Amino acid sequence: MASKFTELAIDCADHHALARFWCAVLDYEVRDEDDEIVTIGSPAVPEGRDRPGPVPPTLTFARVPEGKTIKNRLHIDVNATDREQAEEVQRLLDLGARHADVGQTGEESWVTLADPEGNEFCVLSTRCP
Repeated sequence: MASKFTELAIDCADHHALARFWCAVLDYEVRDEDDEIVTIGSPAVPEGRDRPGPVPPTLTFARVPEGKTIKNRLHIDVNATDREQAEEVQRLLDLGARHADVGQTGEESWVTLADPEGNEFCVLSTRCP
């Protein structure tokens, strides 16, 4: 038996605000929250980690005192489900993302953005229903 990817933990300054941003990006909902941690997940799979087979991972935002200082070594890639890449990029910018420069050449098929706390993520060109 292999491991199953079920959760990504993200340190941040404002865990409630960052959770709201990612809920809007991914169409997720808050699963659990307190003064230190907010966990969000897909409403399509309420049973989450107890479900056999692949599941959309939850994201857990933990409030920490230190800020982000360098480029992420791990990042999220997203695909638009119901619109083209440029439209999705604009939607995410309207939600509070911003363009991020991590050394792109301009020839990439993806667009690199940063969430409101500066965590880089990519919007891929392929649509995934």
